[in-house]
Amino acid sequence: MAQADRPEPWLRGTLTELPVVHGAVLHALELAAEDLARWCESLGAEELNQRPGGVAPVAFHIRHIARSMDRLLTYAERRPLNEQQMAALGMEMNEDTQPEDLFRESRRAFESATRRIRAMSGEDLEAPRTVGRHAMPTRLGALLVHIADHTQRHVGQAITTAQMVRRSAAREGP
Repeated sequence: MAQADRPEPWLRGTLTELPVVHGAVLHALELAAEDLARWCESLGAEELNQRPGGVAPVAFHIRHIARSMDRLLTYAERRPLNEQQMAALGMEMNEDTQPEDLFRESRRAFESATRRIRAMSGEDLEAPRTVGRHAMPTRLGALLVHIADHTQRHVGQAITTAQMVRRSAAREGP
């Protein structure tokens, strides 16, 4: 869990054995995982699934982060998505998951992403990749940076929604 007196991952002097882009992506993912733990893990099942003002629930963002990292890394590895990944994509918004299961999936996804990104550390960041059914062109480096950007965006949305849920509960009281 992130601590106020502890510097952000990119300032901790870690991952120096990796190329800078890979290390920066992993630092962003490390911060994302810490922020989710700090701001969201204390929410119960009902809170995780609330939609204040009609926004996507915290649970959606956490599931989407985990599953989108997996999908994007599959493209980075030059592989097509499998049936399980495709099926999971359609269930991200409406899946009813207990908090323990949700955060277990999240932790496993961050651990897997770390292993997979480390395995790419010797690859050419300029190497072409394609994304999605339409095989949209990109490069490995851009895909890795997008994984960090996309993850951070959804972490911010999860934290904001978690704060909205908490404020709503505080106003309603016991």
